[in-house]
Amino acid sequence: MFMGEYEHSIDAKGRLIVPAKFREQLGMEFVVTKGIDGCLYGYPLKEWSNVEEKFRERGSMDKDSRKFARFFFGGAASCEVDKQGRILLPATLRDFAGLKKEVVFAGNLNHIEIWDAAKWNEISSFDDMDEVAEHLADLGLQI
Repeated sequence: MFMGEYEHSIDAKGRLIVPAKFREQLGMEFVVTKGIDGCLYGYPLKEWSNVEEKFRERGSMDKDSRKFARFFFGGAASCEVDKQGRILLPATLRDFAGLKKEVVFAGNLNHIEIWDAAKWNEISSFDDMDEVAEHLADLGLQI
């Protein structure tokens, strides 16, 4: 399970150090793709295979499924960790997430999220958590 929050910087060549805690779980190669809310998602290869299988089972007859699959799988890239613990993020993914210099890695159960630090600070104020908690309780989720 991925948890925690870590800050790093992208270098001039688009390389980014992956936090050691996440590297242990992601492995030396993992998949990064476009995520919801303007961030990137990173999946270990085994988890990525599970996600692919779920989409295969669902089929592509549904218009929304096809649209999301194009977004999610079409934007995916395999990233290999180098000897310094860095990955090279493709420019298309950096542009999608608005990654400039400062980046936040956030764990999210079965994957990581990679955020532009300014955008992360903006969305992670969590001012509305009481409202969110009530909605989750309505869905039957309790902590």
